[in-house]
Amino acid sequence: MFNWFNFVKVDPTKHTRRASSWDPTGGNRDRLSIVRGDTYTLLDVQGAGCITHIWFTSHSIEENWLRKLVLKMYWDGETEPSVLVPVGDFFGVGHGLTTNYVSLPMVMAARDGHGLNCYLPMPFRTGARIEVTSENFASEIRLYYNIDYEVWDEPPADDWGRLHACWRRENPTDGVVETPEMDDSTYQHAGVNLSDEGNYLILDAEGAGQYVGCNLNIHPLRYSKKDGHNWYGEGDEMIFVDDDNEGQRWPPTLHGTGTEDYFNTAWGTDTKFESPFFGLTLPGAHNFTGPISWYRWHLLDPVRFSRSIRVSIEHGHANRRSDDFSSTAYWYQLEPHKPFGLAPVLERLPRADFPALKPPEEKA
Repeated sequence: MFNWFNFVKVDPTKHTRRASSWDPTGGNRDRLSIVRGDTYTLLDVQGAGCITHIWFTSHSIEENWLRKLVLKMYWDGETEPSVLVPVGDFFGVGHGLTTNYVSLPMVMAARDGHGLNCYLPMPFRTGARIEVTSENFASEIRLYYNIDYEVWDEPPADDWGRLHACWRRENPTDGVVETPEMDDSTYQHAGVNLSDEGNYLILDAEGAGQYVGCNLNIHPLRYSKKDGHNWYGEGDEMIFVDDDNEGQRWPPTLHGTGTEDYFNTAWGTDTKFESPFFGLTLPGAHNFTGPISWYRWHLLDPVRFSRSIRVSIEHGHANRRSDDFSSTAYWYQLEPHKPFGLAPVLERLPRADFPALKPPEEKA
């Protein structure tokens, strides 16, 4: 695959180029104005090469435009996109929000996280096309962009995968019914799970490649009066590679120990944290309410597969919680890929009704 240290090698067979929204009149209108239903091609290059960096910033007077602006990427003349994700989620944070954070391949930079950057390498052999489509309801979206890429005299090796990314949501997840007699501990920790049936699905792909990361966004839909007992986690990640156990799918190739553990933190953290490979960009509010957004990159520890991969995570221990989950998965694979779609715009909109951020008043 890609060597992050290729920058030290002088290579006259590779030529740097850029596509951008600069104003060709010489003025300062360096943007696209995209109205509902319009699709703009940001990059369309023929031949071999590699995209090295993408920078976006955007604005709209309409709410949730980061979930309404859809990013699509096509490699080597394919008709089904290999990347099909709302713009905000592609750059690592969900809920239609931005926040300042830094990871190795993705950065949301000041002001207030609206400087969206991606450094994942995106090689191609015969061509690359990047498009955006606005699904705003009424107003325009203003998009500023730079896409830096290289044109190569020689194509990438046959074993270089193409970048893929897909977005999913389950709203709400299918948890257990919480009866009045259940205390918080029973609701949160009872039950067993010896299957990934009912887990929240992050990725289901076929072919040969490597899973390199995800972001996971949670909108908790429950409120506990007792501080510290509304923890939305405890969900184990389960990753099945190449039809484990002759298709029996249990146990998984990789079985984790809990939500915060998969994201390399500990003990039900509610503290914003960022690092090159993992972080909690939106930590929520009082007693695990409010918008939650995690990221995990498998860049130095990729999960390799030769036939198939399935990545899922429990929603609460033994899938007991019913919360709003969404995610973006990133992986490289050899084409062709298993097609995947994108939910309609109304099913992508974030909830406006975050639970109260302080305990409700007791009834008299």
